[in-house]
Amino acid sequence: MALGPRLQKFWFRGALPRRGDGAPAWFDTLLFNLLTPISWLFRGLTALRRLAFRHGWLGSARLPVPVVVVGNIIVGGAGKTPLTLYLARQLRAAGLRPGIVSRGYGSAQEGVAAVSPEATPAQVGDEPLLLARESGCPVWIGRDRAAAARALLAASPDCNLILCDDGLQHYRLARDVEIAVCDVRGLGNGRLLPVGPLREPRQRLAQVDAVVGNGMAAELLFSAKAATPPLFRMDLRPASFHGLQDPSRQCSAADLAGKRLYAVAGIGHPQRFFRTLAELGLTVEARAFPDHHAYNAADLAFARDGVLLTTAKDGVKCAAIYGGEAWVLPVDAQLTPDLSAFVLEKINGRTVAGHPGLPGVQE
Repeated sequence: MALGPRLQKFWFRGALPRRGDGAPAWFDTLLFNLLTPISWLFRGLTALRRLAFRHGWLGSARLPVPVVVVGNIIVGGAGKTPLTLYLARQLRAAGLRPGIVSRGYGSAQEGVAAVSPEATPAQVGDEPLLLARESGCPVWIGRDRAAAARALLAASPDCNLILCDDGLQHYRLARDVEIAVCDVRGLGNGRLLPVGPLREPRQRLAQVDAVVGNGMAAELLFSAKAATPPLFRMDLRPASFHGLQDPSRQCSAADLAGKRLYAVAGIGHPQRFFRTLAELGLTVEARAFPDHHAYNAADLAFARDGVLLTTAKDGVKCAAIYGGEAWVLPVDAQLTPDLSAFVLEKINGRTVAGHPGLPGVQE
């Protein structure tokens, strides 16, 4: 019995597991009792760290351009990267020149580094590579997001806005706008790590500038009487399939009907991708992998007698190891109401270089 999958089930069910769902009741009760003191310690350390940055006991780096952080308070993915890509495209269309920084999870790079669209996922991480290929923006990675952002600004001095993909808890980088994303899993059982999936207490959502519900109404995250920040809904709409090896090739779901189809997803919530395929009328044999999974040929061998379907994030990793027929299904984020207009309004009082109607950078 793997502890990781048991914890996932425990986190996102909201109550102690019952008999008959894969583990004896005594196991889950023991797990809960063992992990609860660690969760209390984690809560205390999290509160102390946030207090230290708030009062200046630990330094935060203030950049000469506005910083917009897109993150979440649960572990794993909830839709941060599609939202960051949406903001990058919308803000570019509005005349801004954004740059993107990311931790670069899974990267072999030390320190900070620029992300080339020709890089490999092993070199820079899957999400930064996808952003570099799709956003049209300079992308830099580094565990120290402040250092990565400074390097980006030095290399691209025309950049006048930083988007931080993840980093809500990276308080060393001062920010002007905080956006928290949650998906249909909500906040799980509402407990902090390791008893629950939360990186910070649920009250943290009330302190950000905006909360985005990915495929859900963000209102469901708050009690009826709670004061809330501005709330937005994000829906990920599937675009046309494109070839894994040749993105210029496109096909529709109708073109795939009647074929033997397989699907893989290594994202925060793989069932979301499989559900999208079903909504397109496709019947697939689906296999879920952990978020940021490093695929090998053996992982994909089961699909050799048919057609492989995967996500854009997984596609950047699978392209180098899979030679059979395979298609990638990208998604486009749609926000209601317009989140990019909200971000522009928020940073209007902050100095932004070279944007019509906004003052220049003040050092």
